[in-house]
Amino acid sequence: MFLAYVLVTVFTALAVGAIGVLDLMRAPAVLATSSAVNVPHSWVAPLGVPKVAATAGLFLGLAGWRWLGVAAAVGLVLLFVGAVVTHFRARVFGTMWAPVAFLVLSAAALWLGIAVA
Repeated sequence: MFLAYVLVTVFTALAVGAIGVLDLMRAPAVLATSSAVNVPHSWVAPLGVPKVAATAGLFLGLAGWRWLGVAAAVGLVLLFVGAVVTHFRARVFGTMWAPVAFLVLSAAALWLGIAVA
């Protein structure tokens, strides 16, 4: 179980960190998706900050501060529930796979983080 926790958490942290950096860089694909779901471009970079912070929190959780990793995973679950709801409300189903995938990864990291604590 511990190996699963490490693998899922590392993969989640790397994936979320990458999308957080793309948000901070205001990548064209991110801006296009934000336009499609009616999120102002001015919100894109600020939405990248919690993703990058959560990446650090997940890694710190692996380093021994398990409560911080669990807190970071809770924050990611909430963030990606909001992203799924935003896609759903905008009726943009073609790109909904991304926030759903990140939500599943975050929920798995959370569940495993709690299970091995």
